[in-house]
Amino acid sequence: MSEGSSAIVRLDGVERHFGAVRALDGVDLTVDAGACVGLVGHNGAGKSTLMHILAGSGRADRGRITIAGHEETAYSVARAQKLGIRCVFQELSLCPNLTVAENARITHASLRGIGWRRRSAALIRAKLDEIFPGHGIDPSDVVGDLAIGQRQMVEVARAFTVTDDPLHLVILDEPTSSLDAHTAGQLLAFVRRAVGQGISSILISHMLGEILSTCDQVVVMRDGKVVATDMAAAFDRDRLVATMGGAKHRDKAGAAARARGETPVMVQARPRGQAAGAELVAHQGEVIGLAGLAGHGQTRLLLDIYRASTARRAGVAVSAPVSLVAGDRQTDGIFPLWSIAENIGIRSLASLRRGLLLSPEREAALARAWQQKIGIRTPDLDNNILSLSGGNQQKVLFARALGSDAGIVLMDDPMRGVDIGTKLEVYDLIREEARKGRTFLWYTTEMDELENCDHVYVFRNGRIVADLAQSELTEEKVIQSSFEEDGPEAAREHTR
Repeated sequence: MSEGSSAIVRLDGVERHFGAVRALDGVDLTVDAGACVGLVGHNGAGKSTLMHILAGSGRADRGRITIAGHEETAYSVARAQKLGIRCVFQELSLCPNLTVAENARITHASLRGIGWRRRSAALIRAKLDEIFPGHGIDPSDVVGDLAIGQRQMVEVARAFTVTDDPLHLVILDEPTSSLDAHTAGQLLAFVRRAVGQGISSILISHMLGEILSTCDQVVVMRDGKVVATDMAAAFDRDRLVATMGGAKHRDKAGAAARARGETPVMVQARPRGQAAGAELVAHQGEVIGLAGLAGHGQTRLLLDIYRASTARRAGVAVSAPVSLVAGDRQTDGIFPLWSIAENIGIRSLASLRRGLLLSPEREAALARAWQQKIGIRTPDLDNNILSLSGGNQQKVLFARALGSDAGIVLMDDPMRGVDIGTKLEVYDLIREEARKGRTFLWYTTEMDELENCDHVYVFRNGRIVADLAQSELTEEKVIQSSFEEDGPEAAREHTR
């Protein structure tokens, strides 16, 4: 922003080191009052580290933090909160054993005394209603019982609630990564309204369209440094990708047109409670997309298929070993006490044995091979998995699945927080593995990803309501099927 404008935040020469790794190397960043700044860069560029420092949950080894014109020397989470700075991190920070209302109370010490639970419930309900109309969340719900998208909504809504402390800046680190397109649109529209009311925002997203359509200014980071700063209107997607480095635009892999049924059926599954109508069928070598609004049965069906690989389940049949790439990596994916190599090898223990014991050499060789193939950024595969950025942790889950003997790979919205360069590489890898005969079932909330699929099933209210060949796939058909309240047969007619 211009020097003459009113800066709510100014970071000068911020450095942060983790051993030999230089996560931040002299970063300067300015955010003006009433502005939305987009922060982009590949996984490991330093974005989340920088935001932890700004939120007070991380410390800088060197550099200055100035808030509203005052240099901060004893900066902390409590101080940031007092100054009106909130953060929604990519890895959610809600307490799963508490209710939505109790989680809202954590950040508002003024909610105390008789009736605090009622006041907290009213506060968070009002904000959820304002940001996400039709959210379906009750303040009495236990957070651990909510779907990941609903938890994301609660986290975002909580950050925008106000009691005694002011609200000047909200940091949103991949806030739409767990949201479907409709809910993400609600959030981004609200961010623009908040900016219009004078609340600043920093938006981190690997969805470049969100950055270009929502932000006033864009800051690009690479290898712990800011490499470009400009108004959002000065960027288009190609310039943004080129500035980030290492990821050039390529045409979508697409699916080779071919008649279904030329290869054996690998998965046949009917959603629970759907006695008649469409069922999911996946043939060998196909990439099958699962679409529709989040929380409408896609994940449940994937988990039913996963369980059917080891125990019989009504309505589900599988014909090969199965592996799962979880989207909620913290809950369902990583083993947080294990090394990176151990997290990769856990699905391949049978092939890593030498006699009755696990071979460390074979485990290390498997991890090294997939580190190179999928680009996991780490100086040492024996480091703990939590030493990696969120996107690199997700790469480990892909390496685990693709390095195994699984003929069927289930993917539960797995690209959350993954940068555009890695996405393009993974798309190519999926198509390559499909050509070798692997079958993929891919639940995604991103329309661009559905275009990499051979066939797409749209879900609504736990049922399959549309069955689309790749040649029939359009965003309009997916949205129409996701919202219409007629039966599955009518929905299929609409998609023809």
